[in-house]
Amino acid sequence: MILYPAIDLKDGACVRVLHGDLATATVFNSSPADQARAWASAGFHWIHVVDLNGAVEGRAINATAVEAILEAVSTPVQLGGGIRSLKDIEGWIEAGVSRVILGTVAVTDPNLVLEAARLWPEQIAVSVDVRAGKVATQGWTESTDLDAVSVARRFEDAGVGALIITDIDRDGTVMGFNVEAFGAIADAVSIPVIAAGGLATVDDIVRVMARPGTPIAGAVLGRALYNGAIDPGEALRISAG
Repeated sequence: MILYPAIDLKDGACVRVLHGDLATATVFNSSPADQARAWASAGFHWIHVVDLNGAVEGRAINATAVEAILEAVSTPVQLGGGIRSLKDIEGWIEAGVSRVILGTVAVTDPNLVLEAARLWPEQIAVSVDVRAGKVATQGWTESTDLDAVSVARRFEDAGVGALIITDIDRDGTVMGFNVEAFGAIADAVSIPVIAAGGLATVDDIVRVMARPGTPIAGAVLGRALYNGAIDPGEALRISAG
């Protein structure tokens, strides 16, 4: 299973927030590039970057910080937040992003996602963010009546590289993974699932990997990694099986 240390960007800094609420942001590093170097040096094989301001505004706000991360490390980066057009996607891929994450447009304009996956196969991920069982959009500020599986199934056999499923109710809380919920989605679709939201200790990684059924392909590590509850080396050893 692949572990993705998160770098969430707000106002140019690396932060963690609670339930996606930008007002709750805690700054962990004023230099996202330095944080990226730290995660790369720790041995992680991917870095998960989200432009939080951009997700709400619908356009890149922390582009300078993202560019600094891309210059700082050779580790593959997946990037989301405010990416809403083919031009945006092309620009980030040309800049060196290995995988572009599309969230809001997966609900509002699924044909754009299908076209992007056709143009850049395996370099597009779909982010499905779930609050109280329903998908949220616009940086988690708007709710829909859609469930995660319904949105995910729109992109079966389209060339999408991954589904990033975020449990908003647990995001930033270090309450522990809702393994059953993530597993149900993994069982329902053929696209690899990356789980996010609530990971608290390495025991969560163990539980995810031990779950019967379709394997969960990856997990995003956030606050528990920043506050020291998870040791990078131990987490990587466990995830390697």
